[in-house]
Amino acid sequence: MLSNLLRNNEAWAQRMEQERPGFFKVLSAQQTPDYLWIGCSDSRVPANEIVGLLPGEIFVHRNIANQVIHTDLNCLSVLYYAVEYLKVKHIIVCGHYGCGGVKAAMENGDYGFIDNWLRHIKDTYQLNVEELQQLDEPARFDRLCELNVIRQVQHVSQTKVVQRAWQQGRELAIHGWTYAIEDGRIRDLHVDINSQEQIAAIYQLPPLAK
Repeated sequence: MLSNLLRNNEAWAQRMEQERPGFFKVLSAQQTPDYLWIGCSDSRVPANEIVGLLPGEIFVHRNIANQVIHTDLNCLSVLYYAVEYLKVKHIIVCGHYGCGGVKAAMENGDYGFIDNWLRHIKDTYQLNVEELQQLDEPARFDRLCELNVIRQVQHVSQTKVVQRAWQQGRELAIHGWTYAIEDGRIRDLHVDINSQEQIAAIYQLPPLAK
């Protein structure tokens, strides 16, 4: 029933092998990406393509509205594997303008089970309510998309695996970006974190025992 997708795959594989002979043989032997991408599940935001990277060059985790929640074992497992075993050097949290999850969180609708997930974005809204209420609706929506990314960058920095990597002297930086579907461009929010000293004291782990 999905024969068109299978045909597309065959054509893609043939094209890749013609353009880069031996590509799949090399790819199957190892995975050594420098980047972990934490993004939204939105089908319009393909991580590899919008940054011009090939398969194998970026490790990807996606969920609704690019959340990093300290009780989400799925996301935390991906983060642990990327930092501890793949030794990535950059963690990119990338949201996007027009995010459906962020939009739903701004409303008072009943979305069933997903309301439990959206609650975290509502919390971000409430933490920044004074700033957001000064904006008109379109600007408020865009700004909440950005604030959501900023908060997830903070959440990544507060994890044990990231802080331990810094304590071990590892090169590791966290970045916050937003993507505009309308023009395909990425905006750097300039909220980079690359050391434990940039984290609020309450979240800092004690030094490693000597």
